[in-house]
Amino acid sequence: MPNYTEAYIQYLVHFHAERDYFECHEVMEEYWKEHPEDPCSEACVGLIQVAVSLYHQRRGNWAGAVKMLASSLQRFKDEQLEQLGIDAAEFRLRLQSRLRELDNADFVYTDLDIPLKDEALTGLCRDAAAQAQAEWGQSSNLNDTYLIHKHTLRDRSGVVAERELQKQRRIERRATRDGV
Repeated sequence: MPNYTEAYIQYLVHFHAERDYFECHEVMEEYWKEHPEDPCSEACVGLIQVAVSLYHQRRGNWAGAVKMLASSLQRFKDEQLEQLGIDAAEFRLRLQSRLRELDNADFVYTDLDIPLKDEALTGLCRDAAAQAQAEWGQSSNLNDTYLIHKHTLRDRSGVVAERELQKQRRIERRATRDGV
């Protein structure tokens, strides 16, 4: 069995059990930034883009959804997807089909699953979902306002504080450099 990263398993749990595409993005982006040498890094970015597309789709942002989905399809390499236990051909078909659906004026959001072909990976993910008290394969709760609009509703006080700290450090460095 391939050695799947914890971040990837978390991504899949957020994707298939919690349907929390914002968290999919967060988990995978953090991993990708910390491991740029990962041989599947392009697939990681593509998976981030798929999650962002679905997040946009649920919110009715069709232009953003199409842009991210089209970009992911260009980025994916079948061999990387296969290394991640994904049925590459089937995944491409699903993504291409969704792109066509998004072109339709009466598009109605439905969840999209990543077709996993490694049963051991599916088992690891099901176990991780159960530990997170989430049901693998459940549908998105379209009445959960926080889930749908998470990027605007989450607590950003830590991010704001860190930005302010970095700003102050830049000001201090300039002052020191300029002899003030």
